[in-house]
Amino acid sequence: MVNLRRIDLNLLVTLDVLLVEQNVTRAAERLFMSQPAVSVHLAKLRDLLDDPLLLPGPRGMRPTARAEALRAPLREALESLSRAVAPAAPFDSANADLTWRIAATDYTESTIVLPLLQRLRADAPHTRVAAFDLVPSRLSRQAEQGVIDIAFHTTENAPEGLHRNALFTERYVLVGRRGHPKLRRRPTIKQLCALEHAIVSQDGGGFHASTDDALALLGMSRRVVLSVPHFLFLRAALASTDLVAMAPERLVRDDPALQMMSPPVDVPGFEISMYWHERVHRDPAHRWLRECIASVV
Repeated sequence: MVNLRRIDLNLLVTLDVLLVEQNVTRAAERLFMSQPAVSVHLAKLRDLLDDPLLLPGPRGMRPTARAEALRAPLREALESLSRAVAPAAPFDSANADLTWRIAATDYTESTIVLPLLQRLRADAPHTRVAAFDLVPSRLSRQAEQGVIDIAFHTTENAPEGLHRNALFTERYVLVGRRGHPKLRRRPTIKQLCALEHAIVSQDGGGFHASTDDALALLGMSRRVVLSVPHFLFLRAALASTDLVAMAPERLVRDDPALQMMSPPVDVPGFEISMYWHERVHRDPAHRWLRECIASVV
C-alpha cells in the first residue's frame, strides 16, 4: 500500500492531465506549468508508483497498463475531492429536507419557536422542527455534539464557548385574569403585596423571584402561594383563579383571557439570545435559520 502522506496532490493532478493529453508539452500548457516542471512531476510519479506510466510513442506518449488502470479511478477521486472542497452551495429553503433541533423553554417556544413555525412552513415546507427541553448545564455539550442546532436562553449566565446573538429584551408586567376585581386600576405597592401571587420556578418549588428582591429593597414583601415549573401552566392558572403574577410581557400580551398593566414596582427584565456552535457557524442552512429567527422576533 502506498503511504498517502507521501503523495503530493499536485502530482496526481499532473498525472490526470498527462493521461488525457499523452504529451508533456500540451499537459504543461493545460496546467500552466513549464515543460521541465511537468517532466519533474512525471519522474516523481514513476518513482512513487514504481512504473514508467507513459512511454515514448510515434505520436507523443502512450500509457502503460498500470497507467490505464489508474485513469478512471484517479479521475473519479479527483472529481470527488473537488466536490468536497468546493464552496458550499447557497441554501435552497424551498427544497431543503432536514430537521432543525432547537432547545427552548416553554416561554421561548411560545415567543420564538411558535412565530418561527409559520415562516418555516411557508419558506421551507419540507423541513421539520424538533424541540428539546432547555437544560442550561448541558447546552454547550449538546451544541458541540450536534444534539441541538440552536438554543434560546437568557444572556445572563450565557453558556460558554458558543456564538450568541441577542434577540430582544423582555420586561415584566403585572398580570391577572380579565375582569379581576383587584386589577380594575393599577394597584399601589401595598395593594400589590396584599394580593396572592404565583411564580415560575424553573428549578422547581421555589417561592422567591426577582420581584421579591425589588420589594425587599423597599422593605416590603408579597405572598407567593403558587410555584409552577412552566410559564404555560402559570398562564392557565392566572386565567382560572384570582391569582396574579409578574410575568414576561411577550408571554401574555395576546392572551384574551388575561389583562396586564405596568407594575407599581420596578423589576429588572431580561435579554433573550440565540446560541449556536462553531461547527454550524458558517453553514448556509444554519445561517438562513438564524436570519429567519431574527426576522420573526
